[in-house]
Amino acid sequence: MSVERKVIANYLGGGWAALMAIAFLPLYIRYLGIESYGLIGLFTTLQAWILLFDVGLSPTLNREMARFSAHLHTPQSIRDLLRSMEIIYAAMAILLSLLVIGCAHWIASDWLKAQTLSVEEMSHALALMGLIISFQWMGTLYRSALLGLQHQVWLSLLTAGMATLRAVGTLVVLALISPTVSVFFAFQCCISVLETGALTWFLHRQLPRPPKAPKFSIVALKSVWRFAAGLTAVTILATLLTQVDKLLLSKLLPLDQFGYFSLAVTVAGALSVMISPVHNVAFPRLTELIAAGNEEGFAREYHRFAQFLSITVLPAALILSVFSKEIILLWTQDVATTDSVAPIVSVWIAGTALNGLMHIPYAAQLAHGWIKLTITMNIAAVLLMVPAVLFWVPKFGGIAAAWIWVAINSGCAFFVITAMHTRILRLEKRPWFFQDVLQPFAAGALVTLALSIVHGDSPMTRVSEVGFLLGGALVVTLTVAIATPLGMKYLRASRPLIHKPKK
Repeated sequence: MSVERKVIANYLGGGWAALMAIAFLPLYIRYLGIESYGLIGLFTTLQAWILLFDVGLSPTLNREMARFSAHLHTPQSIRDLLRSMEIIYAAMAILLSLLVIGCAHWIASDWLKAQTLSVEEMSHALALMGLIISFQWMGTLYRSALLGLQHQVWLSLLTAGMATLRAVGTLVVLALISPTVSVFFAFQCCISVLETGALTWFLHRQLPRPPKAPKFSIVALKSVWRFAAGLTAVTILATLLTQVDKLLLSKLLPLDQFGYFSLAVTVAGALSVMISPVHNVAFPRLTELIAAGNEEGFAREYHRFAQFLSITVLPAALILSVFSKEIILLWTQDVATTDSVAPIVSVWIAGTALNGLMHIPYAAQLAHGWIKLTITMNIAAVLLMVPAVLFWVPKFGGIAAAWIWVAINSGCAFFVITAMHTRILRLEKRPWFFQDVLQPFAAGALVTLALSIVHGDSPMTRVSEVGFLLGGALVVTLTVAIATPLGMKYLRASRPLIHKPKK
């Protein structure tokens, strides 16, 4: 299957999953209340922090599965590596679950600042979070392995199906059983068990049967420990960079305000739907090219993936940033929620877009097995972020965290790209900055600015507002695409089809 089809499959699956998650959020909040949604936001933060215990195993398995596809592993060696990681992951899943359950009462009573939820209700919800995390933890390993084997289409179908079941089923149980946060997490736990079971079954079907039964192998782990150790540092620092502000805000802000902040981050996080599909195809593809020694193809694919990412990320980021108030009001139909969430979304989305555009350079570094640069930059970013959050958030609230997020990612984008291209892809720095990113951004920004002037403050009906935003998004996307060599290539290829004469 072609790279484009794999990316499209990822977009369809991830896009549908994001649509299911975001479309039902106002209904969840209506049933549960904004404080309960604050707990859901805390759960999302906990999920990210749990990745600290991954010790680089899941991305390492992704890479090794890609190397297996390039015939650099035997069926026995890849099966032994998988079994070794499964055993380690299962032990960690049990420990993590017990850790969250054991700390549930302390988090509910001493950390969170709730006004309407009882300590007992929050403790019960947190204990359920511990169970969910254990199953999702195992699912992460299997999902990474399948991405390395480039089974994006099947993963997309599973993601879409589980997202639909999770979204619709949650609404049903809240409406028919009980509109409580405990019921919410109990149903999420059931879906996590089902999803992890499906991932386990499919992965083991895809790998060839080895001559001997798979076993725990120290030799297999030693063969990848250096790369895994480096990725451990990257994972720890990336988690600190992306989650330390949210963890601090859960303590610094009242639970209802943290709920609004979590909602804003969730909306901005929908941009990951545009980012992950490209990265999940790019990383194994770039790894395969490096393993084959194809440097020319590597550089070509690097720019192709970078431009593809710009075409998908920049239009969504520009529209959501400029028209955040209109979009959130259409979505929630709640003026108070819109006033609290929209300003944070407008700023946070810019930092998320910058962070997303760095995924292809990061994939290129990983494909070369080079992770020191990312470690260095993440250390610097975390050391700047923590004191900034502690100083500015108590004074200005969640909007301060959003501006800090933009500043940190702006610095990382400039310095990482500059340093990276002194070692790998040495002639490709200028094309990345100008052709892949700045040129399409400038074109899209000008059109978005024109759309904001046309829109003005004039009131619109709901239907006309939706039509204007969808039409505007389409125009911005076409403009950004035309501003890239990749977009122009596809446009020229489509001309004979468009102008084909009738017989």
